[in-house]
Order: sequence, then structure tokens, then C-alpha cells
Amino acid sequence: MDKILITGVSGFVGTNLSSFLKDNNYVVKPLSLRNSDWKENIAPADVFVNLAGKAHDHKGEATENDFFEANYELVKQLYNCFLNSNASLFIHVSSIAALEEENAKDIISEEYTPNPKSRYGRSKRIAEEFLLEQIIPEGKKIVILRPTMIHGPGDKGNLKLLYKIISKGIPYPLGAFDNKRSFIGIDNLCFIIQKVIEKKDVITSGVYNVADDEPLSTLDIIKTIARISNKKALVLKIHKLLVNFFAKTGDVLKLPLNSKRLVKMTSSLIVSNDAIKQAVAIEKFPLTAQEGLDKTIRSFIS
Repeated sequence: MDKILITGVSGFVGTNLSSFLKDNNYVVKPLSLRNSDWKENIAPADVFVNLAGKAHDHKGEATENDFFEANYELVKQLYNCFLNSNASLFIHVSSIAALEEENAKDIISEEYTPNPKSRYGRSKRIAEEFLLEQIIPEGKKIVILRPTMIHGPGDKGNLKLLYKIISKGIPYPLGAFDNKRSFIGIDNLCFIIQKVIEKKDVITSGVYNVADDEPLSTLDIIKTIARISNKKALVLKIHKLLVNFFAKTGDVLKLPLNSKRLVKMTSSLIVSNDAIKQAVAIEKFPLTAQEGLDKTIRSFIS
């Protein structure tokens, strides 16, 4: 069975992916890039999976250079180690933020013109550009995966915040916003990574968007939280101008609702997963978007 070297194994995705691959009889080789001597501690592997990097910084404390170093410079160094190894596949987990972060009128495919806005998105895009520009040696491949917003048991992001609001009976103030957004459940993401590994001899090098088969609206999520937590959802339709004012106030006062979170919770961003499904020869993901969401919400209760 293939030996899989994983960076970022202690993170949310890394923890889940490591367990998933072990359950499917893969040998997982964790590698921490936090150690200064990490290049001397690279175990022999058939596949490199890079999950390391700096995630979104909603508090705005990280600098451009912080993101640049974590999401670009380390990718270059790890890729060079891959070139000097016997591994045949380099999987780099990027983010849909490398393409778009706010609002998209059209469904986002791999041909979408990149429009990253944040330091995070720009650093992810620069890393993608570096990898896509490489002349890949014979016998090696690079696959870049761009997941949408990831959720699952253990998630501490925006879904957890929304759950806390609704489950406590606090009115949801953003009912005036009508949106649809693509998510990816952690089970589906792990499944796709495993499929890419399985198909490493036939898959084409390149970049692939990863999202659940169906998008969800924020109101869909609220209804799910209310159903699973047995609470009545109170949805307020406050005027959008007033909501935007509160969000900007949250930027200054460091409140839970700020401009970045408002965009995440109210904008529309629908992503096509056709290319990755064709690449790994599947018709649909194991879990529907609703099934994955139900599993995540139930984990918040336990």
C-alpha cells in the first residue's frame, strides 16, 4: 500500500485525512514544517500531500509576509524536496479563495479568472502559479485541489458561530440576504484526496476545484440547525445597509460579526466540481451536501 507523507497533519483537515487514509490501509507519514530541520526528516513516501499553511485571519493580525512565507515559500521548498524524492505525486491543497472570495454571478469552473482579494487568497494563488509553471519531470505529477469552505466534526469556523447563535435562540439578523454557496464536507474532501491517490497513474496534472454536489443557502443551514437542535429559528430581515454598518463597526470593535464574516455568510459562490469527478471517474460524492451538513451540526451538540 502507498506511503503518504502529509504536512499539516495536526490541523482540522490533516487530522481527518490521516485517520481516513489509515482506515483505508494507507501508511501515513506525518511531517511538521514547524521544525527548522524538517528537510532532514522527510520519510520515504509515494505521495506528498501538502496541507500546511496559514488559514484565514479574521482578526487581521497576520501580515502579507506571514501569509507569503507560510502559503508560498514553504510550498516551493516542499516541492523541491518532492523533486528530489522517489514520490510520484504531489498533492497541494489550495483554496477556492485563490480564485474568488466574495461574490460570483457565474458558476466557478477551473477557467474562472482569478480574483483573490485577501492576503490569504493572494498567497494561495501565488503558490498555485508557481506549481502550474513547473516543468514536471517524467514519472511525476502535480495535482492542485481547490476546496470550497470545509466543514465537519471539529469545525470551529463560521458554521460553529452560526450554530451558537441559532441554538441559543438568538435571532439571526441576516434574513434579508438571499444566497447560495458551495461547501465541502470533510468526509467528501478526504474521499476525493484518496481517489486522487488511487488514480495517480492516470490522473492528469493540473488544478481541480472541489465542492459538494449541491450548494446551500445560509437559510438552509439555519433550518438545519433549528431542526437538529430542536430550536425555533428566529430570522430577522434587517435592512442590508444597516447590517453593513454593524459589520463595519465589528471590524473596529473586534465583534463576532465583521465585514469578512458577513461576506462569508451572505454572498453567493457556486463552484463546479465536474472536472475533479471526471478525473477520478465518479458520478457523485459519497455524501450529499445536506447529509454532510447534518453530520457537522450534530457534532456541535455532542
